[in-house]
Amino acid sequence: MEVISYREPYESIKDLPVGIFVFEEDFGHLEYAGELAKVIEKILSVEDFKGKEDTIAKVPVLDGDKVRTFYVVGLGKKDKVSFDDYRRASAIFVKRLRKDKVPTAHLYAGENLDYKRSKAITEGLLLGNYSFDKYKTSKENSFRVDKVMLYGGDKEGIRVGTVFADAQTFARDLVNEPGNVINPITLAEIAQKLAQDYGLECKIYDEKQIQEMGMHALWSVGKGSSTPPRFIHLTYKPQGEPKDRIALVGKGLTFDSGGLNIKTGDYMRTMKMDKSGACAVLGIMKALAQLKPQIEVHGIIGAAENMPSGSAYRPDDIIKTMSGKTIEVDNTDAEGRITLADALHYASNLKPSYIIDMATLTGACIVALGEYTAGLFTNDDEFGNKLFEISKETGERLWKLPMDDKKLKEKIKKSDADIVNTGGRYGGAITAAMFLEEFVGEGIKWIHLDIAGPAYLKEEFGYYSKGATGFGVRTCLEYILSLDKGT
Repeated sequence: MEVISYREPYESIKDLPVGIFVFEEDFGHLEYAGELAKVIEKILSVEDFKGKEDTIAKVPVLDGDKVRTFYVVGLGKKDKVSFDDYRRASAIFVKRLRKDKVPTAHLYAGENLDYKRSKAITEGLLLGNYSFDKYKTSKENSFRVDKVMLYGGDKEGIRVGTVFADAQTFARDLVNEPGNVINPITLAEIAQKLAQDYGLECKIYDEKQIQEMGMHALWSVGKGSSTPPRFIHLTYKPQGEPKDRIALVGKGLTFDSGGLNIKTGDYMRTMKMDKSGACAVLGIMKALAQLKPQIEVHGIIGAAENMPSGSAYRPDDIIKTMSGKTIEVDNTDAEGRITLADALHYASNLKPSYIIDMATLTGACIVALGEYTAGLFTNDDEFGNKLFEISKETGERLWKLPMDDKKLKEKIKKSDADIVNTGGRYGGAITAAMFLEEFVGEGIKWIHLDIAGPAYLKEEFGYYSKGATGFGVRTCLEYILSLDKGT
């Protein structure tokens, strides 16, 4: 879908549907409809439409000898409206256009839209226009909106919002692909193609090289599958001297059966989503090649398939990682942190100032925070607080969890090896983060995002459809752009 800025009065535009955003009990924006504004407001009154957030009303109005269609979308109370309210309202608008099979429409959200509002609206429009129907033979419900004309839209905000939304959509598509389509080998091929198309550097390490580098943690998790693991390293380098360096690490379990500690059927059903962190990293790298910040960024993915077989790793196994530290396996279904051990050490050897890892890591985080919020863990409060504040604008909900409980940390140290891969049922998201911190290089500022809840949804809401969300893409991009701007 294309979003285009325009600035023409209502009277001069063609006979296309018009969306108008209004505030709760403040319908001032209806003035854009000129003489029809009072008629629209009267109809809204009859329908008891108040302009509350996440509400929409379709209003057909007789304009001379024509019937004009208006979609009035509520933003909520004017003094409390956030950028994410604009994002959700835009998605609600475009979803209704899809339902009504409207290919092109106008949208009025205020007289002078700044960069941030234009960006948020653009993101909402594109994200709301998404659905994954690649494998449906019937395309009856696959209608997409082609174009939205945004009145007074900031052109740079529209451009950047389009790049952000396209990156998130790219990640959603990859996550939604099933395990018989995307496995470690095909994911590596996608990364290579991305690098070729967008001018990124790319290194792919096969199963032999993985073992030669000492990545026995990644190798152990992946060796039970007939499809061997792959290690992916993408690099974006700006022209000239970079202002800073950051590494993004994504968990890349293309399918997780649980291994020998096999999951039950219900819990195995959506495990194609266990590659969400890796797919988010790929989406981010795609966007960076277009945005071109003066920041060096490394995208690191350990890709594996966790399957039971005669060659699978076992409970009680002790594994030597790339860092030299040893891991005792308590449960083979706590495999993500094992693969991330090697990936975080590899990323640390690149000497970045910052590392952000994203992983669908623990059910415990979903129990603690629900399905719509990711857990944030960090070794640097300033870094963590900055990402948390950015998430308030992006609408990707984060909540900071503690890392300073010494008694909890003891639980992952009681082992015949240096560390054990689970710390028991209680505080499971925290002990998993503590495990990961063991493999982060000294002096590197690090954030772990446990995205197990919001990475994949059972039902649609706002600008998300059922399935993959691409969670974390926009928040990480905003952080990288803030490094570039020095803000």
